[in-house]
Amino acid sequence: MADELKRKIGLKLLTAYGVGVMVGAGIYVLVGAVAADAGVWAPLAFLVAGIVAAPTALSYAEFSTRIPEAAGEAAYVAKGFAAPWLAVIVGLAIVLAGTVSAAAVLRGGAGYLTSISALPFDGTVAVMGALLVLVALAGVLESLALAALFTIVEVVGLALVVYAGFSAPPVAAFTSPEPVVWAGVASAAVLAFFAFIGFEDIVNMAEEVDNPERVMPRAILYSLVITSLLYALVSFAAVRAVPLEMLGKSEQPLALVWTQTQGGSAVFLSLIAVAAALNGVLAQIVMASRVMFGLGKRTSWLSVFRHTHPRLGTPVLATVLVGLGVVAGALVLPVADLAEVTSGLLLTVFVLVNAALIVLKRSEPEAPFCVSMAVPVFGLVASLGALAVTLGAKL
Repeated sequence: MADELKRKIGLKLLTAYGVGVMVGAGIYVLVGAVAADAGVWAPLAFLVAGIVAAPTALSYAEFSTRIPEAAGEAAYVAKGFAAPWLAVIVGLAIVLAGTVSAAAVLRGGAGYLTSISALPFDGTVAVMGALLVLVALAGVLESLALAALFTIVEVVGLALVVYAGFSAPPVAAFTSPEPVVWAGVASAAVLAFFAFIGFEDIVNMAEEVDNPERVMPRAILYSLVITSLLYALVSFAAVRAVPLEMLGKSEQPLALVWTQTQGGSAVFLSLIAVAAALNGVLAQIVMASRVMFGLGKRTSWLSVFRHTHPRLGTPVLATVLVGLGVVAGALVLPVADLAEVTSGLLLTVFVLVNAALIVLKRSEPEAPFCVSMAVPVFGLVASLGALAVTLGAKL
């Protein structure tokens, strides 16, 4: 068994991976909920959410050039706070968040597929999960190439929705909009913020990227910009074409945009949502297994995961373990519970990463890619605010 990953990933493939993780299946259900809070100003809510997410993404970008390792967040916290025990906790939290996030997306994707077919739900979850684990084991280049293909399918689906929304006559609420209600936009922006979660997965691919000091920050920033523009266009098309009272209540808002403007069936959008789900699950399995690989270097009791297949170059044991956790979670736990766990864990990690960069920049100000001190400070404040809102909603 080897103990090194193989560097095969370039900027284009890594950016496609980042876009695919962020777009995932969430945008196919989130637009309606954001429109319910922000009304026709939903595109503004998505742009605000992207601006709020940007500082944390920039903090990750700087850290990725300082410490280009798998288990990125764990390495960042260890460096910033000189606390190896905290690094292991953060790494395990990322693994758990990735696993439960993938379980939620797998459950949703299987739900889409079984709603348009006669397939049994449990069997569909198990088969989809097993196939994705096999792809993840085959190699990182194969995994990311398939993820890039899924990303193309997702973006084509979103482009069709944008076309449908822009080609239809605008609804009354769009042509005569109400004044901006900033409280509603702010509430919607907090919800939309979760659509941008995923950029952090990019850093955990660092040990498989050619020239990571140059490629990593660019991939993070490119994927965030592309995703922000996609979300703004899709939400603009949706509020332009569908009455708000219908859009806000729909569980399949993008399919509603198509049927309202073009007529006929929107089954193809359900199939695209399945592809989006497969992309999200595959990306999370690949990411979480790399974090387990990285943690194997940091503590002896996880060293068993610090091995890769000599020919495939993938961390076999970590991949299988994460895959089993994803399938089990998808079969047992409701999507809402899975999503809540993911959001809380990731926002806590965002707080720690921004705080670690603030500490590190004071002692080591220079880095291959360097941002202003204001960036992690704002990222810390924004992440704390979003975490407070998330925890408050659970109480």
